[in-house]
Amino acid sequence: MRHTAAKALAAVAFTAALTTVAAVPAVADPAGLPAAKDIVGVGSDTTQALFTKFSADYNATIPASDTTTPRLYSWDATGTSPITPKAGGSTIARPNGSGAGIGALNTTTNTTLDFARSSRAAQATDPTGLDFIAFAKDAVTWSAVSGGHAPANLTTANLVDIYTCAKTNWSQFGGTAGTIQPFLPQSGSGTRSFFLQALGNITPGSCVVSGPEENEGTDSRLLTNADAVFPYSVGHYVGQLNGHTTATDAPGNLTLRNLNGVSPLTTTNTLNPAFAGGSFGRVLFNVVRDADYTAATTQGTALRNIFSNTGWICSTAGRSDISSYGFLNLPTTGCGVIIH
Repeated sequence: MRHTAAKALAAVAFTAALTTVAAVPAVADPAGLPAAKDIVGVGSDTTQALFTKFSADYNATIPASDTTTPRLYSWDATGTSPITPKAGGSTIARPNGSGAGIGALNTTTNTTLDFARSSRAAQATDPTGLDFIAFAKDAVTWSAVSGGHAPANLTTANLVDIYTCAKTNWSQFGGTAGTIQPFLPQSGSGTRSFFLQALGNITPGSCVVSGPEENEGTDSRLLTNADAVFPYSVGHYVGQLNGHTTATDAPGNLTLRNLNGVSPLTTTNTLNPAFAGGSFGRVLFNVVRDADYTAATTQGTALRNIFSNTGWICSTAGRSDISSYGFLNLPTTGCGVIIH
């Protein structure tokens, strides 16, 4: 039951001015253990806050008296581990990131997990039998500490030099003298994978430090580091500006910077479509097992009712949530399409 593949949408680069917003809960595990019949997912940090909102709004469409229709739940990328995603399921290490979520989906059955959030497209090394269903656009740019040593703009070639450690001082790029400290999210992060691919599938040099949680400038290694550079989801950043933050899920002192002379943000602090149209723009996905998605079962029906082109996420309500959380909506014909 495949849809015609749409061409992967590209692009993003940006400069950012951080605004002050009221912090409200952005992420949360299910309040209680989901039922065995429910549709439950794990994976990407980039879209976890949006999925908390999806879950609340989708489940609100199901009457409380309805005990047969599956509801939608999503587990955060970080938190206590291990987790039991739903009643009767296996206990697993909490998947942190797109790759970990896809891996967990592949090594379990629908008695434990039904989908994985992914901020990267399918890769040749991914397991077979999985469908990558597109639902929104994002972009990735680089960030640096406000008032630090980094310049306002870098080019793709500059970032390659930085992340291969070919050049190591900000003065070589028009910034203030200081030894550059490049950071990447943990291995398995979709943002890390996409960023390195956008730089030409480079191998990070020995000066690169891995480990900070993606899209969180609150990590102590980034917070006061005047020489730090760190890839960042533009959409997630906009969501944070819109108030979808927690104590850890926030930019901290990081601000987004221009890439190749293009700002990642508009003057109203939304994701710049022009930036999202370039080589640092990306499509966001939900990953399901094809056998589950096409099945004539209650679960298969629920998966299609949520993720397909005519499903809830691609409806007016879902598209409104996507915008509120900082991402761009795909064309109506592109949302819910399997791209693999």
